[in-house]
Amino acid sequence: MIPLTRLNHQGLILNADLIKCIEQPHDTVVTLINGEKLTVEEKPDEILRRIGEYRRELAAQPLGGRPVIIMPNRSGGQRGS
Repeated sequence: MIPLTRLNHQGLILNADLIKCIEQPHDTVVTLINGEKLTVEEKPDEILRRIGEYRRELAAQPLGGRPVIIMPNRSGGQRGS
């Protein structure tokens, strides 16, 4: 989740995984995977920096205190354990 600011100065918290693309024709427009468009104050470089920081924080968190191991199951596919 990353904090952003709409052009009317209203803050919002956006799930970074829902971002499809970021454009800056004049104002910064964030297009979500559902087609919704958000116009925000932040520049694309700042949004990308926040996404990177968010993902680094997620990667540093332990997963329930034990590692996730992918093991093949008997049907030949894979399953997490």
